[in-house]
Amino acid sequence: MTITNDQLAGHRFLAPLYEDDYFPDHVLDKGTAVLCALCERIEAERPADLAALYALTAVATAAFNGLEAEFEAAGCEIETVAREEIGESFWTIATAYGFLDADPEELIAEREW
Repeated sequence: MTITNDQLAGHRFLAPLYEDDYFPDHVLDKGTAVLCALCERIEAERPADLAALYALTAVATAAFNGLEAEFEAAGCEIETVAREEIGESFWTIATAYGFLDADPEELIAEREW
């Protein structure tokens, strides 16, 4: 499925992290895939309210939790800069789909990083 949201279709998720040599592209690519999959699920399922959106973001956050070991194996971690960029990406997605009142912390409440 292709992302059809005009604000996100050409968006480069995690761009600042790709510019930092500390973060390996192959792991960031997996994170970008998680974010794109979240967009696709939102478009397919069309959550009616914040509770439904948070259920979808919980799944995506759990996928990022699963990537933490891959970050560590590559010699880095999901540290402050990465946490903020990932959280910002979730917020960007939520607002692009009209959830302007989404709580940024609730979007990633399931995080272990």
